Amino acid sequence: MSEREFGPERILGILAEHGVRCVLIGGFAAVIHGSPYLTTDVDVVPANDRRNLEHLSDALHELHAKVWSSSEPEGILFDHSAESLERVSTWNLVTDFGRLDITFRPSGTAGYEDLQRDATHLMILGVGVDVAPDQPGAGRPVDVHPGSGCPPHRSPPSLTWAPARRVSPRWWPN
Repeated sequence: MSEREFGPERILGILAEHGVRCVLIGGFAAVIHGSPYLTTDVDVVPANDRRNLEHLSDALHELHAKVWSSSEPEGILFDHSAESLERVSTWNLVTDFGRLDITFRPSGTAGYEDLQRDATHLMILGVGVDVAPDQPGAGRPVDVHPGSGCPPHRSPPSLTWAPARRVSPRWWPN
């Protein structure tokens, strides 16, 4: 099967439609803050109370979420019930609209409540989203400057930083 078209607004929209309380982090959040680097996934930190996990499970069902791995890029079916979701701290998923990474306690934080306290609520591609403050990236392959191996917020030796730009509905390159 061909590469899925990345639709972050669809992923975030479905999470919002199901009432999932979460904070956007990672590469897409960095793009929202003006990073010139590309990302190919959406990273969120959801609240881990039972009701929110049930909403998250419903959203994952609608997204047709599967566990992603490099050996199974099309994904592996999994039990995404609230009970199952709360037993694992990080989920790397593939959905109908691209990759979705869920983590309940990102490094250096106490989780959702910690991040939500300093988050900014923004309209992103028509969807209301809580976005974590701008922070250096984790240097994952999906968060690096194409071809440089350099993580966001760190200039590659041969490149100069471009001025920050505002996100528009056509922010993603063709």
